Amino acid sequence: MKIDDQPIPELPTRIMHGLGVSPGIALGIAYVHETGGLSVIEYCIPEARIAQEVARFREAVAHVAADLRKIQEDVRRLPGQSAEEVAVILEAHVLMLKRSRLVRGVETLIAEKSINAEAAVKHQIDDLMETFAAMEDGYLAGRADDVRDLGQRLVRRLGHGEGTPFADLPRQSIVLADELTPADTAQMDPARVVAFATELGGIASHTAIMARSLGIPAVVGVSGLTHNLCAGCTVIVDGTAGRVILNPTSEQLADYRKWRAAALRRFRSLNRLRALPAVTRDGLRATLLANIERPEETSAAVLAGAEGIGLFRSEFLYMNRDDVPTADEQYGILRNVVERMDGLPVTFRTLDVGGDKLSRLFDLAAGPNPAMGLRAVRLSLARPELLRAQFEAAFRAARHGPVRVLLPMVASPDELRQCRVHYAETFAALSRARVALPDEPPPLGVMIEVPGAALNADAIAKEADFLSIGTNDLTQYTLAIDRSDEQVSHLYDSMHPAVLRLIHFTTEAGRRARVPVSVCGEVAGDPHYTGLLLGMGIKELSMAPGNLLFVKAQVRQMEAAAAHALVQAVLRQSEGTEIRALVAAFNGEDA
Repeated sequence: MKIDDQPIPELPTRIMHGLGVSPGIALGIAYVHETGGLSVIEYCIPEARIAQEVARFREAVAHVAADLRKIQEDVRRLPGQSAEEVAVILEAHVLMLKRSRLVRGVETLIAEKSINAEAAVKHQIDDLMETFAAMEDGYLAGRADDVRDLGQRLVRRLGHGEGTPFADLPRQSIVLADELTPADTAQMDPARVVAFATELGGIASHTAIMARSLGIPAVVGVSGLTHNLCAGCTVIVDGTAGRVILNPTSEQLADYRKWRAAALRRFRSLNRLRALPAVTRDGLRATLLANIERPEETSAAVLAGAEGIGLFRSEFLYMNRDDVPTADEQYGILRNVVERMDGLPVTFRTLDVGGDKLSRLFDLAAGPNPAMGLRAVRLSLARPELLRAQFEAAFRAARHGPVRVLLPMVASPDELRQCRVHYAETFAALSRARVALPDEPPPLGVMIEVPGAALNADAIAKEADFLSIGTNDLTQYTLAIDRSDEQVSHLYDSMHPAVLRLIHFTTEAGRRARVPVSVCGEVAGDPHYTGLLLGMGIKELSMAPGNLLFVKAQVRQMEAAAAHALVQAVLRQSEGTEIRALVAAFNGEDA
């Protein structure tokens, strides 16, 4: 078989299973992403392009040498003996780029193994580091660090200095890795990367959420995936069934075509609902919004018929970069989203890094438990300049359409009050500076994703303009389950009675305070939960654009009165199995 005219080697078929975290089925070519040491993807280079690849490597070598020379000049201007010592080390790095064993070895690997330059650099650097580390001379053994640093510089330069390892992948690529961070996933172009699979990860990790947001099939927690992987082999990823097939047989390829045809028919049927309202058979109107990670996903939200953006996650503006985005930069991005939504509301969530969403801009992994450490609103209050820049961007963007601002991981009314002080002071300062602003600050809401916040929702609702329930973290913290840990992710259950009671308690608190309550967690986009959420009185659901039509179909075929009765029955249960049986019966499914 051939894909994109590249021959696929005949290799044994392997069927592997994991957690399907983003639905859909994709066929493509395997590209292996290694996260240990130098992070590169290895892929095959056609014979006709080998000379071009060698030239690309030589160009990177020249650029790195020029960069090192520039650093040498800057260092030598500094006072003290240490400056000269650093300059000598940099000179050694430059010499290593002059037809050394490193350079010769990389060029040989490109030619003989027909692999890309980044992968050849990694192989050669690993070999050199092993050689240096084995030396008995302590000084020479220490040069392994110099080799590693030089390798990283070359890999970054080959990636055009942007740190985007997926930028040059050909179409129909399927990324296979031991693990992918949300920042890795954020760099994937769905026009090139059609799916991914990882050995580690959980169903509700932010990497999984990114996959659903991008609309590409994904499977995580695939035990043994990275053993004996072959770059360039054919792969089928079934993100619905949680299956990965390496080197599929002709019969499996035929099944793949049938699956794809059935999925296409289902999509065409659902697409007819795009312009129709989400109304139950007995007249209850629901509002379906979209969650987005990146501005370019706004188009997918509009195409899916979203009635606004219920969650624009701002943390991905801070990833894969070495500087903090300015208020002007954030304003430009948010304004673009607001204008493209053409009068529909946009909810902008302030920075939520921490846990599995680490940014190299912040040293957040130092604590014993990053998921419960300095993150989200806690980080923003500790670094108020970050918070005020985001408030400024939101205020200015609100001149171009309706905007709401959402605070993540608030645990108490006091945290909301502290944020309101910054909110008011930022608005007043911009008004004094005669910056174009709306007449009033946008509504300021709170995410309920900490059990303490859910149990104290009555007090928080009295001071918030709206509430948005983040079921992902709420489930994680309620059940003490790390949602990104494949060893316990099977215990992660948003239908656990404790989780459902916290959602219901929050909804009732909002109703009593006459404050709007929405759900923006992953359950909002899962049709299995739609009856439960509407039955609790939640009429606003925000989800990945790709899930919107599935949820709309579920809303339009159900009755609100029956959903309310379902919730009354569910809240009387104390076991998840009983709850799932009731929900399955409501949805017309087998338990």
